[in-house]
Amino acid sequence: MVEPYQVLDRRFRDLVLPNVRLRKISGGHLWTEGPVWFPAHQCLLFSDIPNQKIFRWMCDGSVNVFRGNSDFANGNTMDVNGRLITCQHGTRSVTRTEHNGAITILADGFEGRRLNSPNDVVVKSDGSIWFTDPTYGILSNYEGYKAAPEQKYNNVFRLDPETGTLASVTPEFHKPNDLAFSNDETLLYIAESGSSHDEAIPAVIRVYDIVDGNRLENGRDFAEIDNGLPDGIRVDCYGNVWSSAADGVHCFDPTGVLLGKILVPETVSNITFGGARGNELLITATTSVYAIHVNSEALVR
Repeated sequence: MVEPYQVLDRRFRDLVLPNVRLRKISGGHLWTEGPVWFPAHQCLLFSDIPNQKIFRWMCDGSVNVFRGNSDFANGNTMDVNGRLITCQHGTRSVTRTEHNGAITILADGFEGRRLNSPNDVVVKSDGSIWFTDPTYGILSNYEGYKAAPEQKYNNVFRLDPETGTLASVTPEFHKPNDLAFSNDETLLYIAESGSSHDEAIPAVIRVYDIVDGNRLENGRDFAEIDNGLPDGIRVDCYGNVWSSAADGVHCFDPTGVLLGKILVPETVSNITFGGARGNELLITATTSVYAIHVNSEALVR
């Protein structure tokens, strides 16, 4: 197998393509994050947090500014109605961009106190919005506005789509980061990135059982990142878990066995599947965004 792969299990060969190369599709940024693919528009949106911009990459290779003042936007996803959901450090909120361009604040506080700095977000098929709330955006004035946290915990939250009720589903993380559902939505994977500020904290992805569609139980470690920490995670159509790392993208089988790595020349922050046929891994990595075709894709519901 030729570069840019590191094959640790022969099954990884079936998930990658030997005749493709990693491509840089955008560069010159400060810290890229939050990639989300919009099939209807055939475009990738991604955040440059310190630059306070959301960029748009098109399949023809063009890159333009989608939102010029993003309030330190970090994670992005798409809801069940095709609308953009964004975590904003600057406003310490989760927002929805309506089809007419208006921005609706969905959550900015819990139990009478401001959120820390919503980081990453996913949407379940029932429309519920699940997001993490570590303190990254209030630690300095680089990715938000420096402030003291008002929340006792760095929670993972669930926002009810019908009532707008916000509930903490787990307070167990030091710095919860990205989330991903298993394909049958019975499991939720959550990245623990607390080692960014405390080396004693294991760089692990944890997994929880989803009970009654809205509660988490039986949390346990799923896999540990051996180079850097997990920031962004995605689940492919086979149930494999792909994670960001310092040396690239790591791929784990559904039991947590590390199958292999796609090596990237910059520290990877986040990933998503997309592209014209859905079989490109789109990678935000420090100052750049990369793409590589793989022999896998996300499950299309």
